Amino acid sequence: MKGQWLSFMRGSVRVRLVGGDSRIFLNAAGSNRIELWGIAYDREGRLSFWVSVPDFFSLRPLLRMAGSRPRVLERRGLPFKLGRLSRRKTFAGGLLFFVAALFALSTLVWDVQVHTDETVPEAEIRKAAAAEGIRPLQWSPRLPDATELAHRLARRLPDAAWVGVEKSGTRYVINVVRSNKPEVNKESGPSDLIAKADAVVTRIVAESGKPQVARNARVRKGETLISGQLGEAERVKLVASEGEVRGLVWYEYGIVSPLARSTNYYTGDSADRTYLVIGNRALQTSGYGQEPYTASNTFADWRTFKWGSWTLPFAILKEKEMAVEKRSERLTPDAAREAGLAQARAEALSAAGEDAVIKAEKILHEQTENGKVMIRVLFEIEQSIAVRRPIATDPKTQGE
Repeated sequence: MKGQWLSFMRGSVRVRLVGGDSRIFLNAAGSNRIELWGIAYDREGRLSFWVSVPDFFSLRPLLRMAGSRPRVLERRGLPFKLGRLSRRKTFAGGLLFFVAALFALSTLVWDVQVHTDETVPEAEIRKAAAAEGIRPLQWSPRLPDATELAHRLARRLPDAAWVGVEKSGTRYVINVVRSNKPEVNKESGPSDLIAKADAVVTRIVAESGKPQVARNARVRKGETLISGQLGEAERVKLVASEGEVRGLVWYEYGIVSPLARSTNYYTGDSADRTYLVIGNRALQTSGYGQEPYTASNTFADWRTFKWGSWTLPFAILKEKEMAVEKRSERLTPDAAREAGLAQARAEALSAAGEDAVIKAEKILHEQTENGKVMIRVLFEIEQSIAVRRPIATDPKTQGE
C-alpha cells in the first residue's frame, strides 16, 4: 500500500523503445540502479516498460548509448492529474472552491446534543450553552476548548454536579450530572414515624416527637415508632416526628449458582488501523487486508491538531483491535456457593438501603443438581426501619 501511494505521488510513464538495441539499454539501466517494471516485448520485438517520472529524465544517456528513442504510451500519477487540472482552469477552480467550502462548512457547529436526566431540564442546558456560543451555525474556532466550555457551563448550571463537553467533528455533546443536594423535607405537617418492615429495634433516637417503642422491642410493619402527638387530653400538640430508628430485618433469598462459567481472555493477537478524520468522515489509511476476529475488543486513540487556540477540523484516529477468546471454567461446589452468596449479599444490601449492615447469615437449604448449586439463605440485616406517615388533622380540634 505504501509503495502504491509513493508511485502515485511521484508519477510514472509507460515507455516503448524505438530502434536501437534493447539489451544494451536494459543492462545500462540495471548498472545505474534505475527501477523498471512491467517489462514486455510486443510481437515486433519492441521493448516497453514502466518507469517513474524522476527516473524517466535519467534515461537520456542510456538511450543514446543504445541508439534508441523513447515513445511515451501512457501516463499515470499525481503530476499528470495536476497538469490536466491546470489546462482545465474552470474545473480546477471549482474543485478548489469545493474544497474551501467543505473546509469552511466543517468549521461550523451543526449539531448540539444534550445528555441529562429530568432533574436538570434540557431547555435550561441549551439556553446556557447558547449563551456560551455552543449553538448550530456557530464558527467553532471562535469557541474555547472543551474543558473551558465545561467550566463555564458549570457556573451557569448551579444544579449540576458535573458538566462534560465533548467536540466530535462538527458536533458538540454536553453531558450533565445533577447535584446531590440535601432533599428539603416537604413533610412539614404533623406526622408519625412508623415501621416499614417487621423488625427488632436496635437503636431509637427521637429528635422531635415521642418514642413509642424501646430498644430490643419487636415491632410489626406499620407500627408507630415515634409519635407526632405530644401532650394529653385537650392540651395536644401535633408535630412532624424526626429521628433515627434502626432495627434487625430478615431477608430470605434463593440462589442458583452454575458450576461452569465462561470468561473472556485476550489471546495476544491484535490489529492496528489508522484513519484520517475530516469532519464526520473517516478515511482508512492503514490496516487493510486484516482477517476479522471471531470476538474482539476495540480501543480508540484520538489525536487532534490545533493552530494557536483553534482546533483544526481534522484528526488522526488509531484503533487497536484485540482478539478475545471465550474459555469455560469449572468451579468447585464451594466456589460456586461462595459466588452465589456474594451476589445475594449485594442484592440484600441494595434492597435494605444505605448504611445497612449484614449481622448474620444462615444457609437454610443447599443442593447440587444438574450442574448447579441451589441454596436458600437467610440474612439478618441492621437497617433504618422508619418511614413517615402523615397525621390527619382537624384545625378546629388541634391544640396549641
